[in-house]
Amino acid sequence: MLYDTLLALPLFQGMSRSDLDEVVSKTKFGFVKFAAGKTVVSEGEPCRHLYFMVSGKAEAVATADDHGYTLSEQLSAPDVLQPERIFGLTQRYTRTFNTLTASSFIRLDKSEVLRLSQTYEIFRLNLLNIVCTQSQKLMRQPWRIQPQTIRQKIVRFAETHSLRPSGTKTIHITMETLARIIGESRLNLSRELNTMNAEGLIVLSRSCITIPALEKLIV
Repeated sequence: MLYDTLLALPLFQGMSRSDLDEVVSKTKFGFVKFAAGKTVVSEGEPCRHLYFMVSGKAEAVATADDHGYTLSEQLSAPDVLQPERIFGLTQRYTRTFNTLTASSFIRLDKSEVLRLSQTYEIFRLNLLNIVCTQSQKLMRQPWRIQPQTIRQKIVRFAETHSLRPSGTKTIHITMETLARIIGESRLNLSRELNTMNAEGLIVLSRSCITIPALEKLIV
């Protein structure tokens, strides 16, 4: 059972059965369960472990530096919570992860991550691929064609603030704040948001924009 669970996780994909046998026998895995509505890790907390979500659903919540708005997005198992944060300049989580349903996690200490990276090439390559892919996407951002319409600006805002350019996103933000960020008038922004709401692309409520499927808005 544990073998199948590990193979479904991003950092263990591609490992041979013999390597997995060795990993299971020599690695100190921590198994933790959370009820719905519990916080797994908080934004700003030191990243001393990797958390692999093996069952359930969670949300990742990010808050602006001035606390002017937040964006939350849904995650489903199997997944790993911000593996890029365990090394580098800032080894702290940038999101708060809360469970939406009863969820199970495998927790791996940083020392174990280092040992696995040194011992197993597949694990090391998987970790490097995740980090390099994120770096390449971020470096590409300034060179993309800038959004011209209000709708494109709204979508770009949601996309660049998300961990992944797909799935459900919920943005708690005032019209005034969003209008200022994207450089549009509040009136024109309000008109476009109401049009998108009428088209079923978003769900608009007071100081809240829910995007059911961000991938449907990205062109």
